[in-house]
Amino acid sequence: MIAKNRRALHEYEIVETLEAGIELTGTEVRSLRERNCQLTDCFALVRGGEVWLHNVHIAPFAQGNINNPDPDRKRKLLLHKKEIRMLQEQAREKGMALVPLKMYFKENGLVKVELAVARGKKLHDKRASMKERDARREIDRALKERSR
Repeated sequence: MIAKNRRALHEYEIVETLEAGIELTGTEVRSLRERNCQLTDCFALVRGGEVWLHNVHIAPFAQGNINNPDPDRKRKLLLHKKEIRMLQEQAREKGMALVPLKMYFKENGLVKVELAVARGKKLHDKRASMKERDARREIDRALKERSR
């Protein structure tokens, strides 16, 4: 796995997930192999029958040249028309968003993005999930101390 969007899990209630390809240049793929990717605060939009990924930061490849692309550019997601129409209909509903959860390599070397249709959580829901996460962390700490 290259990158995971942990913030999305706490701020959104996931309705449905979908795997999509992503259009990249060669140096971006090489940079991803070095795990130089950040999915925090990124989102996807459907524009003109295409799905675009915004705010994904893929650091420039260290051994690249002046032709390295902009690290924060919009990137096109590769989906079937049927899937794009379905995402567009679901994203139209009030409070729904298209959020990338993780980016990873498949066995055949292709880069994939797990895209989720999600509903934004209310403040009290966020607090509850934060409380749950903190409790889980405390339990793990206690078990670790006990096993020493």
